Amino acid sequence: MHMRCDRTLSATLQICKVALLFLALNSVAENSVYPAALNKKGLQVQMVDDALALGIQHAGLNVNLSALWQPVSMEGIVLFTNLGKVHSFSLPVVQHMDATIKPLSEHGVLISLIILAYESSDPAVNRVLLHPKYDRTCPNHLGAFNTVTEEGQQAYQACLAFLASRYNGNSIKGARVVNYIIGNEVNSHWFWSNRGRVSMEDFAGDYAMAIRLAQEAIVQHDPVARVFVSLEHHWNIHYPGGDEQQTFAARPFLQLLARLIRDKGDIPWHVAFHPYPENLFEPRFWDDTSATNNKDTPRITFKNLELLLDFLSQPEMTYQGKSRRVILSEQGFHAKPGLEGELNQAAAYAFAYKRVASLDGIDSFILHRHVDHSQEGGLNLGLWERKEGSISQPSRQRKAYEVFKAAGTPGEDEAFRFALTIVGRTNWPPAAMTR
Repeated sequence: MHMRCDRTLSATLQICKVALLFLALNSVAENSVYPAALNKKGLQVQMVDDALALGIQHAGLNVNLSALWQPVSMEGIVLFTNLGKVHSFSLPVVQHMDATIKPLSEHGVLISLIILAYESSDPAVNRVLLHPKYDRTCPNHLGAFNTVTEEGQQAYQACLAFLASRYNGNSIKGARVVNYIIGNEVNSHWFWSNRGRVSMEDFAGDYAMAIRLAQEAIVQHDPVARVFVSLEHHWNIHYPGGDEQQTFAARPFLQLLARLIRDKGDIPWHVAFHPYPENLFEPRFWDDTSATNNKDTPRITFKNLELLLDFLSQPEMTYQGKSRRVILSEQGFHAKPGLEGELNQAAAYAFAYKRVASLDGIDSFILHRHVDHSQEGGLNLGLWERKEGSISQPSRQRKAYEVFKAAGTPGEDEAFRFALTIVGRTNWPPAAMTR
C-alpha cells in the first residue's frame, strides 16, 4: 500500500515536472519574437490607470541608474550577480518599477525604458556610474555613463542585465520591457548626457561603448529586446544653445557612431528620435521653415520625417541589409493659454499621429507629456493641465486628451476632423506607406 502510494506520488511529481517544463518552454517561446502592437499610440506614463484608459500601446518610462544601483549591500536591497560579481539594487526603486511595468505589460503595452544617470547626492554612486569627465556645472545634472573604468563598466552592465533579467516576461510573469533607450538626446550631451566639454569624436567613442555594453548585457537575458540611440531634432546644425563642444548635429554624429560601432563588429542598435517642432512653444510644425525636404535640412521634425527613414536606409547605416527601426520616444506640443492654443495643440497631435501612422519603419509615437510639469521652462505639453502650485499634479483634461484617446480607434477620423481646417488640409495622409 505504501509502495503504491509512493509510486503514485512519484508519477504525479513527474507529470508536474513535465507540465512545468512545458509551461516554461512555452513562456520562452512566447517571448522569443519581438511583439507587435495594434497601433503606434504611446505616452510617457505618469498615471498608469489613466494611460490604460487612454488605450496606449506604447509606454516610455525613465530609469535613473543612480537611484537603482547601490554601492554597498544594506537593508532594503535586491542582490543580483552579473559576470561573477554581486551587485545591490534599491528595493523601493525596484518595487516602484514592478508596480508600473507589470500592469502596463499585462495590458499589452510595449514598454521602452529610458536609461539615465543623474548626479547623486552620494559621491560613491557618482564615482562609479557617472563619466569621470562629468561637469557638475551642467544645467540638468544628467551625466554620461561611466564606460571608462572597469568598475563603472561592471556596474553599468549589471544594471542593464538586472533590468533585462527581471523584465523579460519570464522572471515576473507578464512584466516585460522590449526597448532600452541608452541616454537622452546625446547629440546635445552638455544638457542631457554630460561628460564635460568634448569633441564629437571623443563623445561618440564613449557612447559607442555604452551601446555595445548595453547590447551585451541585455541580450543574454532577452535576445529580442532592442537597444536604441537617443537623438534630438537638430539634424545638420547643432543646438545653438551650446557650442560645438557641447552639442552636435545629429546626422554627422550618427554617421560617426555607426562607423565606430561597425569597426569593432556591428550590432543591432536602433534610433529613438525626438522630432519636436522647430520652436518648442509653437505646435504648428507644418509651418516649420527649418525642416526642409532635402538631405541638408537643418532640422527633422514631424514635417519631414521621411528624411530620417531615407537616411537610415543607406547601406552604411543598415544592419544585415535591413534598416534600423525607429521609435519617436519623446516629443510633444505646447498649448498656449486659451481655446485657440488648446485647439492648435490637439490639431498638431492629430496631424502628427496621421503622419507617423503612414510611415513604415517608425514603430511608435510616444507623446511627452502626460501632465504639464512646472520645471519645463513654461512649456505646457500635457494632455492634462497641472494643478496650480504643484509640480505635475493633474487638474483638467485638455482638448488633446480626447483626441489622443480616439487615436487608433474606430472613432479616430471623426475626432480628428476638426484639425483638417487648422492644418490646412482636405484629407489625411494614407494610413500605410510601404517604404
